[in-house]
Amino acid sequence: MRVNSERVVKPAQSVRPDDVLTFPQAREIRVVRILDIAARRGPASEAQALYQDLTPSRENRPERETVPASPTYEGKGRPTKRDRRKLDLKRGSMLE
Repeated sequence: MRVNSERVVKPAQSVRPDDVLTFPQAREIRVVRILDIAARRGPASEAQALYQDLTPSRENRPERETVPASPTYEGKGRPTKRDRRKLDLKRGSMLE
């Protein structure tokens, strides 16, 4: 996480209005400018009014490569223990 382009090393970094935060969220990097500090903890709608999102929109960002599907598993959810054992046996025979 960065505050005003400087790396934050302690977890309790204080921020003020007009500070710019840069942080990872899921697989994206978000950039947010703090407009005001709330006096109390409130609903999300109030919190969204306290910052301005400076992250480029999804249309302007370059497309990421998608992870290819596993060739040995058809995507039926998580494999069972029995399926994993079968996969391990196949991998062992390929090495020999």
